[in-house]
Parts: sequence; structure tokens; C-alpha cells
Amino acid sequence: MVLGKVKNFFVSYDCLNDSNVPVFASGDFVSGRVIVEVTGEIRVKSLNIHAKGLAKVRWTESRSAGSNTAYTRHFTEEVEYLNHRDVLILHDRDDDCCDEAFTVLHSGHHEFPFSLELPQTPLATSFEGKHGSVRYWVKAELHRQWLLPMKTKKEFTVFEHIDINTPLLLSPQAGTKDKTLCCWFCTSGPVSLSAKIERKGYTPGESIQIFAEIENCSSRVVVPKAALYQTQTFFAKGKVKEIKQLIANLRGDPLHSGKTETWDGKMLKIPPISPSILDCSIIHVEYSLMVYVDIPRAVNLTLNLPLVIGTIPLHSFGSRTSSVSSQCSMAMSWLGLPERPEAPPSYSEIITDEERQHNPDLPAVRDDIEGPLYAYIHEFRFQPPPLYSEVDPHPDYVCGSMDRRPDNCPSR
Repeated sequence: MVLGKVKNFFVSYDCLNDSNVPVFASGDFVSGRVIVEVTGEIRVKSLNIHAKGLAKVRWTESRSAGSNTAYTRHFTEEVEYLNHRDVLILHDRDDDCCDEAFTVLHSGHHEFPFSLELPQTPLATSFEGKHGSVRYWVKAELHRQWLLPMKTKKEFTVFEHIDINTPLLLSPQAGTKDKTLCCWFCTSGPVSLSAKIERKGYTPGESIQIFAEIENCSSRVVVPKAALYQTQTFFAKGKVKEIKQLIANLRGDPLHSGKTETWDGKMLKIPPISPSILDCSIIHVEYSLMVYVDIPRAVNLTLNLPLVIGTIPLHSFGSRTSSVSSQCSMAMSWLGLPERPEAPPSYSEIITDEERQHNPDLPAVRDDIEGPLYAYIHEFRFQPPPLYSEVDPHPDYVCGSMDRRPDNCPSR
């Protein structure tokens, strides 16, 4: 019998999204199929899969110990998040000459399904950096008689979801700085910068509204700018390696001496980028918005506002505001409520005539107050509340009291 050949051998995932991209999260089931296409017939001894999730850091440092000697030190570290094995075809018999020790695959297309559950514990988001990575994959091995094993591997993406709809990530970020410029023995005026953004958490595709005020009291022409940075931090053997990359930036107009510029919600769009990685012990991915003033012949005036790039976008109710105080004031306008409180209801509107007739202890509503002592009756449990008024009912008494109060303000 002429042995057949394996024409195609690969791993295919059952995607959970419409984009047909294998993206999963902790606790999800990763399912798929190992596809084997053969021409003729082949005898398979075993077909195995190995699912792996690994965060790995690696970099080298070279140092010179003299004119002729040098040494290189390697820094590596690994954290395992997933390790799962499964057997799709297996025969226990060791007699390779026996046909019963093999599974015969006839010419055509063959599929072998598999399924595994990702750990419920938090997983690191898939990431590719300069000195490290976080990768997840499924590797399949096809073993046949008298031949080397065939191997194929396909990666899948894991997102550890970050919900930006939390009080911490919805809180505004703000800062203020100023800088006095000097040139030899001459002191120029200060350059001041105040900046604020609505919240700390964003998702890719959103735009950051930047509110800033830049005042230039120096003699130089300065330029306000803003930039979004990604900081990759790698940890191995007690050492730290950090990489900072520019993601997006914008530029304001040149600001001459004695001028002030205001950014009333200047927009900086976030491109497609990796979410923040904060829980991995050997790789951190962090973001920050740097609002700064470019000063010629001097160190820039810089404000760093920390950001978190999440995976769950802002809910509709959360996009209306970014602070508790603004939520209260803006909710009144959304609901059509007046900003100033209305007067409370009258006693007759709360206690109906029917309730008053069934409860003789309730006092009758009086339209006319019979003398000033009526307001000081000791039995006050069932008395109606006083009438609401924004005008002081006793202005003469208050004015008289203030006239008798000594004036301690030295500026008067």
C-alpha cells in the first residue's frame, strides 16, 4: 500500500464574535477544530493538542570590564497563565506492526474538535512589546509511524476586561504648574499651565477632551502641546527595563509674551492600542497624557495626567459627566428640574379633608392666625410646617441685630 500525504494541517477556532477574530476572556471556553487534509491514506498513531498561555520577558545588557574584556548578562522571566493538554487520537498498543495500533485517515478532509476552559483567575491581556510578550496559543502534534511528528500552532487573543465605568476611572484628572525662566542674572516672568480632562478611563477610538489654560508672562514665544504616551515596564531578576512610546499628539498655536491661550475641550483621538496591563507581575503597560509647554532654550513645563485604557466603553449614563458634583447639577437640567428648590407643599395639600375628619386629633387648618402666641403652642406634634418664603419675614429685627454688631474688617 502506498502511504498518503498530509496536504493541510492547521488549527481553526470557533470565534465568539462577528469579526471572526478569536478573542476570549478569563472563564471563556475556547473551542475549535484540528483540520487534517490528506491525499491517499495515512495511519495516525496519535493526535494531541497543547494549549499554553505565557508572559515572557527577555533582554540583555552588555558591559565592558576593561579594554579587552566584556560580558553580557541575560535577564529572563516567565509567568504561566494556561497549560492544558488533550488527546484527540490515541492508541495504547505498542506494537507498531499491528494495524490496530493506528487510526487510518482516508483521503479527504478530517476535523477533530476540541474545547477547553480558560482559568477563572485574572489573565494578562495579549501583548507584544520590545522586551516581552503575553501570548496564548494551541499547538497540535500529529504522530505517524516512522515519520517525524507534524506540528502546527495558532495563537488566540485574550483580553482581561477593564471596565472604565467605575468611580476611580470616571474621576477627573487635573493639575497646575508654573515655571520662572532665567537667563544669566536676568529673571523673566513665569509661564503657567493648568490642565484638566473629564476622566481617567478611556477606550481605543475615543477622543480625550483637554481643557487647559496657558499663560505666558515670559519674554519668549512658547508653544502648548499635548501627547499620549505608552510606557512599557519589564521586570526580571530584580531589574527593571522601561520603554516609552509616543502614541498620538497635538499642537497649539504659538503663544507670544503677555498672552494667554485657552483650550476649551481640544480633542485628541486615541488610536487602536493595547489595553492597560496592570496585574501582570513582570509586564506593565501604562498610559499617560502629557500636556506641556514647549519653551525654547529651557526645560519644558510639563503636566502628566495618568490614564487607563480599558476594554468596556463608557455607558450612556456615564458619558454625561465625570464627577459627582457635576452629576447632581446636570441631572436637574436633564430631568427638566429647576436649579433652585421649589417651596414645600402646604399642609392642606398633604392632609386631606377625609383624613382630618377620621382623625380628630389633627388640628384644623386656620386661614387666620389668632394672635402671635399661636405659633408657640406647646402641643406642636400635628402642627403644619411654617409657610415657605425666600424673603425674611422679620427684616427689621435682622437689620437691627447687624447694626449692633461691631465691624472687625480692617479694610472697611
